[in-house]
Order: sequence, then C-alpha cells, then structure tokens
Amino acid sequence: MTDDGVYDVVGVGLGPFNLGLAALLDGLEEDVDAAFLERDAEFRWHEGMLLEGATLEVPFLADLVTLADPTNPHSYLNYLRETGRIYEFYFYERFQIPRREYDDYLRWVAERLGSCRFSREVTAVRWDADREQYVVAAEHPETGERFEYRGEHLALGIGSRPQVPDALECEADEDVFHTARYRHERDRALAADSITVVGSGQSAAEVFQDLLERQPEGGYRLDWLTRSEGFFPMEYSKLGLQHFSPEYERYVYDLPQEVKDDLIPNQDLLYKGVDPGTSAEIYDLLYRRSIGDREPDVGLFAMTEVRDVEPVGDAYALDCRQWQAEEPFVHESEVVILGTGYERPVPDFLEPLADRIAWDDRGRFEVTADHRLEIDAAGDVFLQNAEVHTHGVGVPDLGLGCDRNAGFVNRLVGREAYPEDTDTVFQDFSVERFLERAPGASRPGSEPTPTPTQDD
Repeated sequence: MTDDGVYDVVGVGLGPFNLGLAALLDGLEEDVDAAFLERDAEFRWHEGMLLEGATLEVPFLADLVTLADPTNPHSYLNYLRETGRIYEFYFYERFQIPRREYDDYLRWVAERLGSCRFSREVTAVRWDADREQYVVAAEHPETGERFEYRGEHLALGIGSRPQVPDALECEADEDVFHTARYRHERDRALAADSITVVGSGQSAAEVFQDLLERQPEGGYRLDWLTRSEGFFPMEYSKLGLQHFSPEYERYVYDLPQEVKDDLIPNQDLLYKGVDPGTSAEIYDLLYRRSIGDREPDVGLFAMTEVRDVEPVGDAYALDCRQWQAEEPFVHESEVVILGTGYERPVPDFLEPLADRIAWDDRGRFEVTADHRLEIDAAGDVFLQNAEVHTHGVGVPDLGLGCDRNAGFVNRLVGREAYPEDTDTVFQDFSVERFLERAPGASRPGSEPTPTPTQDD
C-alpha cells in the first residue's frame, strides 16, 4: 500500500463542486494541503448528455469560482482568455453557455490543479481517534494498486447516479437505458424503427429534441411519455430564481423537518421541468413538420405511468396506465430511453463511520446549517450535494455550490478568505427578515408603528 501523506482536507469525488473547492483553495495566502480523489482516469462530467446545442441551465457566472471571487484565475472568463476565445464569446452575447464548453472548462481547471488525483477509487473511510484524522483507503481501478490518504477533514463530492425504477430495469446489453448513457448508445437507437422516451425533465426533453431533429433521416416512430400532468416548463422567471439563493437555503434549513419533507417533493418545477427554450424549439420543429397537412410520426402522452417493461420479440412492451382516467394500455417500442432522474445513495465506503454519523428517522444524514455532516469526530465532513432534504432544492445548483465552498474554505483557514453573502435577493422568506425591512410591519400583539401624517 502506498502512503500518500497527511492533508488538511481530503476530497472524495471530483465533480464541479469538489473541483470548485479545490480551485478556491488554490492560491490562498494560507498553505492548505488538499488531495481530491476521483475513480475515473480523467475528469468527466455527464459525458452521455454532452449534446450539440445543449446549454447549461444557469448563467456562465455560476462557474467554479466567480460568485465568490471574480478575480480568481480559475474563472470561466479567464479560461476564455487563456484559450484565446474571449472575443468570440463577447460576440456570442449569451449567458447560457454550451454544455460541451462547460465540460471543457472544467477539464481545463482540473489540469491546472495539483491537488487532483485520478484513478483513485475510494473503498473505505474510517476515523483514527488517536491521531484525529480521517483515513481514506483507495485503489487504482485497473491495476489494483492500493493507496492510503489521511486528512484532518473530508469533503464528500461523489455526486449522483442514474435512477432506474426496479420495474424498468433490464439487462445491460438491452435497448433500454438511462439518458445518462444517451450519447454513447445513440447510434443503436437511431437504427431502430421506434423509440420511446420516458420522463419529462430537461434530460428527457433534450434527448427527445435530438431524436426529433434526426427523425427525417432515421425514419423511426418517436414517442414521449411522462407520468407528470404535462410537459411543463421549468420555473425560470427572475423572481422565481430567487429560490436558488443563500437566503432561501437558510430559510428552508430552519423549517421543521416534517415541513421540509412535504415541501421539497412539491417543488419539481423549480428544477425538474423543461427549459422554456427547449420546449419552444421542440414545438416549433413539430409545427414545421406539420405544414401541408402532414402528421409528424410523433406521440406525446402525459399522465402516463410506465409500470413495467418486458421484451416482446425485437421490441419491448411497456405496461402503461393513464392514471388520471385510470385506463391501462400497452405500448411497444424497439428502444426505450429512461429520463427517470438521479439518486444520491449513502456510499458504501462510509460504513466504517456509520456508528459515528448522526442519522434522522429516515436514515438520512443529519446536517449542520453550514453543510457539514453531524458526526462524532473532531474533523469536519463537508457535504457536496447530499443535503437536499435539509437545505432544499438549491443544493444541486452550480451557483450555490460556490457559496457553499466559500464557507468551507473560510472554516478551513479560520478567517473570511471569501465573503459569505447574506443579502442577495429582493424577496424575503422569513417573517423576521420581512419585519426588519418593512416599515410599519409588526407581529400581532406588538406596538404598531405610528403612521406618518401630513403634519409630520
């Protein structure tokens, strides 16, 4: 086993959030020793969904560092400057950048940081009480070489994995797959006579749009089914976006857990709907295809639960139920693409720490207001996108990841190396904050504020 030393913080997983933490730590006045471990051989970010024309759902300002430090050399704008594309972007005149370019930007940052360690799959994490260190065991996925890292603190950024309901599981070599694999499996899909997309989120919409654009050449039947009541747009109004702010996260955190458990599942359209631009492009394409009294070989059917998938000859039979009318039916398709979302299970490598971790009554992490795991150990465990149940729908947001990382860095160095913003939106979520800002407002039973008169 290779002993790779002792660090101030060891990061497990290297997606945008932990990469952002590594970028903010780089170049500080303080010398913070950090190692970020990733099982892949190189940086990868949603490879299966890097489609031509697909854009980020947040502005480019939500890069790894800008919202905490616009002067940071790892910013997206500096990436453009260093790669000789800043004037091209200047004339591009858009806030939402191509997803493929965001992936290229992340790779550019990862290559510049000496703290990134690839081909390191973490197998176990334990707490050494004598030395007050986390001991992180890892191995090379291909060679089996083993490594040991020690850190005073941990940063968990393992991300999410595709979620496929048990009833829709098929063998890996079958033509039923998650949207996360779409780009890799697309050629197989295009050779089919019929394709069905299941789900109504942004990933499903982008896959449907891509297939719709290619349909004239492929000549396949294309259907889109969703359990939702419709193919509704994601909330993207300026006032609605204020739910993705530090203030709203703090408001949600202070709510009783039972209130949060009712609230969060009902906020789907804040982050799970279809981007309005994508929706418009799909509609416009369907409209053009219908000119001349033509009927596009396309079906869109909402309120439809897919309960099972079974092979039938060269195709699959989808056992469906229109839940609003309570009408069952069977739909056949040669290829089925599942836009069924993602899940964030507790990783197996935390098993040695299980007795030290605080769990709620549903087996979820107990989490502090500043996104740390409640744990019986002296070292902090910083959580990256594992605390939706405590902090709300903004947790996976790329822009809020920067705010979260600024707090982590400040705690590591013991000072405010980066500002922690407290007044970022015009909206008030808590009564206390509203009372502070609204002259004349008061709680029942308190002395009212006198109303000014003309004589005053």
